[in-house]
Amino acid sequence: MDNPNKPSCEQIIDTLPDPFVVIDRNYRIAAANRSYCEHYGVKRGTVVGRRCFEVSHHLQKPCGQAGEHCPLEEVLLRKRDVDVMHVHFDRQGNQEHVQLHASPLLDADGEVRYIGETIHCVDAPEDDEHPIIVGHSRPLLNMTNLLQRVAPTDTTVLLLGESGVGKERAAEYLHLHSRRADRTLIVVDCGALGADIIESELFGYEKGAFTGATQRKRGLIEAADGGTLFIDEIGELPLSLQTKLLRVLETGSIRRLGGTAYTRVDVRIIAASNRDIAHMVKTETFRADLYYRLSAFPVVVPALRERKDDIAVLSRHFLASFEEHGRSVRLSLEAAEQLIDYDYPGNVRELRNIIERASILAADGVIYPEHLVFGHGNPAPEVAGEGTGTLFDRRRIPAQDIIHALDRYRGHRGRTAHYLGISERTLYRYLRSLRDMHSDSPLD
Repeated sequence: MDNPNKPSCEQIIDTLPDPFVVIDRNYRIAAANRSYCEHYGVKRGTVVGRRCFEVSHHLQKPCGQAGEHCPLEEVLLRKRDVDVMHVHFDRQGNQEHVQLHASPLLDADGEVRYIGETIHCVDAPEDDEHPIIVGHSRPLLNMTNLLQRVAPTDTTVLLLGESGVGKERAAEYLHLHSRRADRTLIVVDCGALGADIIESELFGYEKGAFTGATQRKRGLIEAADGGTLFIDEIGELPLSLQTKLLRVLETGSIRRLGGTAYTRVDVRIIAASNRDIAHMVKTETFRADLYYRLSAFPVVVPALRERKDDIAVLSRHFLASFEEHGRSVRLSLEAAEQLIDYDYPGNVRELRNIIERASILAADGVIYPEHLVFGHGNPAPEVAGEGTGTLFDRRRIPAQDIIHALDRYRGHRGRTAHYLGISERTLYRYLRSLRDMHSDSPLD
């Protein structure tokens, strides 16, 4: 006989604070808790039976087919828990980064019958108007997923990547999502400090340690006590100081220059380099023991040419930050295409400089290709033209669907691209083809 006091499935999942949804093998929602319904602005009575990617992603096909890492597909394949970072849209249609934890629910034969998916929004600690990490490309989401996993720990992180990719921004993200977020983040750039002063800057000194040391000074490591120390360009740290830094990592103590006593410090260290540290170890220009200690959790920050889907949203982000006295500047479709087709050896830093210069030159508030300067003063590269309508024929996306999606998302191209399951780059090309076919089109 059933126990009338036994809680129902809905009552059980409603106790979970984060949005939680049960999905079948065909992406259809079998159950959703109260938090899920409230977060995405749906009613429990109508959301059951809908496909999950329509509700949270605003897509018409599974996220795996739209270029994202699909947890459902991996759980079905591996029959184990999966954690990924995704971009969702909340009930107001605002884009947000979420951490998904998907778990298999097996039947009596050990096969995956359903998948339970917990959704944790990770945007909350940041200022929505000034996000630390901008973009939603798959390489960027993969990196952000790693940062989310390691941020709550005290594990040392080594950020690797080319110059200008945003390693300092990744360090800020780690700090802001850590238990040390309310304490200090200290940044030291080894490449900007001379070898003769870097030791005193990092470790501090006692009075009389050298000529001019008229009083005791705390170093940057000690100043970061309780917080996070970000050491940029760690490959520039002299070998003699690498041993001292290793001792800090191993023992949690420092000795000031000219001092004899050790001082305990509670500091998390994040290091970064655009150099090949592993190769430096082989050439004995970097200590192997320090490298292995720093690389407990390496994270590669992708180059901008590897995440071109983010160029448009980054450009809009920079334009918004440049707005002065109410002057708003926007990109023309032609300029957007030029930006997407460039490879950016200087990465995000170079894109920012290009956009800043173009925004100054855009007298009528619209950036055109002639306002863009790439590389060493070179004008915008020519984009190879494509036959009118060929993109629509090849991908079979009717023009009316493009217009309907733009109207649905009020011209927001990032959300429109997500809804259609294409990249922003492809959407720009669609819009250009539409404009060429209909010269009186208002899409520009």
